[in-house]
Amino acid sequence: MDWKIELIPVPVSDVDRAKAFYEKVGFNADHDHKVHDALRFVQLTPPGSACSIVLGEGITEKRPGTQEIQCVVANAETARKQLLDAGVEASEVDVQPFGNFVYFRDPDGNSWSLQALESRPNG
Repeated sequence: MDWKIELIPVPVSDVDRAKAFYEKVGFNADHDHKVHDALRFVQLTPPGSACSIVLGEGITEKRPGTQEIQCVVANAETARKQLLDAGVEASEVDVQPFGNFVYFRDPDGNSWSLQALESRPNG
């Protein structure tokens, strides 16, 4: 039986600012629903991903800026350029034996690692 991660909560202090940031990075805004006064559900999906993030009001008890997420990308240099072109501060490419990485943070300080792998082991 497959287990697939579908949704990761990202704690933010300003939902509209965070939504605009992630859209600027290239995420698709799938849903933005105010369910009731204490619950707003905003789902965004990174390009090509089967897993989305959710932010909003009443979503998580985690403090803004405490989430860490890693994505796999085809090319670290290209991903870095895309971030810089969108006006997002991004690290230089960090070359490691297990992949090339680019790091960035959202406006609340939630951290993202983008890993480019030369090959993936078959599982």
